[in-house]
Amino acid sequence: MRTQKISGIRFGLNAIIKDNLRDKDGKLTPAKNFVAGLGAGVSEALLVVAPVETVKTKCIELNMPFVSGFKHILKTEGVSGIYQGGVATAMKQGSNQGLRFMWFNEYKRIVTNDGEKKLSPIMGLFGGMSAGCFSTLGNNPFDVVKTRMQGTQAKQYSSTLDCFKQILSKEGIGAFYAGVVPRLGRVVPGQGIIFMSFETIVQNLEQFAIFQ
Repeated sequence: MRTQKISGIRFGLNAIIKDNLRDKDGKLTPAKNFVAGLGAGVSEALLVVAPVETVKTKCIELNMPFVSGFKHILKTEGVSGIYQGGVATAMKQGSNQGLRFMWFNEYKRIVTNDGEKKLSPIMGLFGGMSAGCFSTLGNNPFDVVKTRMQGTQAKQYSSTLDCFKQILSKEGIGAFYAGVVPRLGRVVPGQGIIFMSFETIVQNLEQFAIFQ
């Protein structure tokens, strides 16, 4: 249920930002699609993802249930403890959705010949899967930093930038791609289904509106 709510926020904000970025012919460049996705990603990060992910990460490390862990964080760290790693989360979510929407919209433009053909469900599935793969490979370093900044050992880093520097100097660039394979296994099919569902629903709503 939380995933559906976040997806709703993401796609809704993306559509609003895109509408405000269109040129006089209603067109969007890849850069504008990236900005629209970036804005949606940062917004969902600050509204939902940052507090939920921070509490989840700390509960795992503390081996505590969510509610108990939430109370423990509030008691020992205050409200700021819930938003620990907020900058890193915004960077991760922003880059994630920016890359994802940029890729999918360019993919959709090409396979539909600028909207002359409909996007079939199977092509929507493939487009969403490829977008999920592209965004995961492109922003996994931000995901690694986000996890470090939200954990109980985050105090060893003075800032998000310091976290980047320490990982690179002590562990090497390969550390930024830790966990990328299981993440691909989760994100790729999930994004395929989400984008396919979204495009199918939009097409059905548009068709329904025509007959009203």
